[in-house]
Amino acid sequence: MWRHAEVRTMDRIPAVYARETPDAIALIDAAGKQTFAQLEARTAALAALFDGLGIASGAHIGFLGKNSALYFETLFGAMRAACAILPLNWRLAVPELAAVMADAQLACVIVDKEFIGMAREAVAQAGLDTRLIVADPARGGDSELDTLLVQHRDHVAAPRQIDPTQTALLIYTSGTTGLPKGVCISHQALDFMRLCEHLEPALRWQADDVMLMVMPNFHLVGTGLSLQSLYNGSPVSILPVFDPTQLIALIERDRPTICALVPTAIQVLIDHPAAAQADLSSLRLVMYAGSPIQAALLKRAMQRLGCQFMQFYGSTEASGATTLLRPDQHCLDDERRLKSCGTPLPLIEVRVVDAEGRELPDGEPGEIWVRSPTIFSRYWNKPEATEAAFSNHWYRTGDAGLRDAEGLLYIIDRVKDMIVTGGENVYSTEVEQAIATHPAVATNAVIGLPDEKWGERVTAVVVLKPGAALGEKELVEHCRARIAGYKLPKEVHFVEALPVTPTGKIAKRVIRDQLSTVQAA
Repeated sequence: MWRHAEVRTMDRIPAVYARETPDAIALIDAAGKQTFAQLEARTAALAALFDGLGIASGAHIGFLGKNSALYFETLFGAMRAACAILPLNWRLAVPELAAVMADAQLACVIVDKEFIGMAREAVAQAGLDTRLIVADPARGGDSELDTLLVQHRDHVAAPRQIDPTQTALLIYTSGTTGLPKGVCISHQALDFMRLCEHLEPALRWQADDVMLMVMPNFHLVGTGLSLQSLYNGSPVSILPVFDPTQLIALIERDRPTICALVPTAIQVLIDHPAAAQADLSSLRLVMYAGSPIQAALLKRAMQRLGCQFMQFYGSTEASGATTLLRPDQHCLDDERRLKSCGTPLPLIEVRVVDAEGRELPDGEPGEIWVRSPTIFSRYWNKPEATEAAFSNHWYRTGDAGLRDAEGLLYIIDRVKDMIVTGGENVYSTEVEQAIATHPAVATNAVIGLPDEKWGERVTAVVVLKPGAALGEKELVEHCRARIAGYKLPKEVHFVEALPVTPTGKIAKRVIRDQLSTVQAA
């Protein structure tokens, strides 16, 4: 449903359901269950605290901690105070965290007590005067946050006016192609995202739905889909961090019906020894996104879990999903279609264009552009990057893809990951798929490295399966029967593991930097 009349700004979600269904469960975490009435009370208390601390409207309030009910209390409290919430990536190194904090100019951070040392170091390195408030997700009642809430419980704050166009969420990109950028997502963009979902039959919510939050809160899949659930009055069952054993136990305990996972997490889940005997039958829909999925893995997952699967393609800048490969399009006998990421949601337009921005015919690869009312407002404090991201109100995704005659969109690669070698364009995913067919290969990544002769040389970084043996020459010959000669790796590195981002994507920038450093030495 679309509750535009009552929820034009996302802070109203707890208030609406506290009035309509106060005793309904909103959040479930390790500390127990929380009703919508309790969530609204905490939202109001935190908003009053932020007002009492003198935090101005429009300020940025951070949260540093794993997934918990505390995160959502902070999120809604910050929004109610007419501020933007920034979920910080607790997996970053201190210098990386300091850089994000300095860029965002945080007024205040609610910090899980587990990360207070890290937070203090980061604030010191950033040279900020940010107020850090220590909190306990276990809700023990004796944290600094609890003390402050008691001290400010009689504080009466004048209701703050919230412009729907102001930033609700400030999410920093994962930095796979460079330094992280702060993506400003407005209440209005999130409101229109809810309308897109309302108009899409595949995204209809059922009365007994429970969303399982597995993805981290600092990733839009984690926060965005959880907001979608709460917006529809459905509870969110919260896993602090992805762990297959805990995930299986939580599914059996809370009986969630919907969850979102990246392909690597799907593989870990279905391959876990406990999964074979576990009761995972409550799941009716698994949504997956974040990186390409091998057809063989998808088939195994569909057969093992016995529920519907839906892929979505999108980005933080698009406020979530852009296209869907809907459950009825997941045909096990049609591997070609399974490689697609589907067709656009209602109200979202997608184009495939050439380097000059001209729309390309079906079947020809180019850059994917998106136009919709859900698009982000700007990159925080980066006007030049914001301007470069748009062309006549179309958002330039940086992804390369093509559309077929059915209108299905296929992601080929990141435009920046396209390798130009000897004057020929090589999409790294083509080479990766050829390498992945070798039985000794567990996973791999392909990048382009500078080369005096070729401009760039196709370079493969390969992880072998345990106990497997494979040489460079044998792997190249294996690929020769599957891809053109100019696409073959000119260099192969065998490694123990590939670096990944916190959301499970292979960090090609890190690989490129590491290999460039080795060669320079």
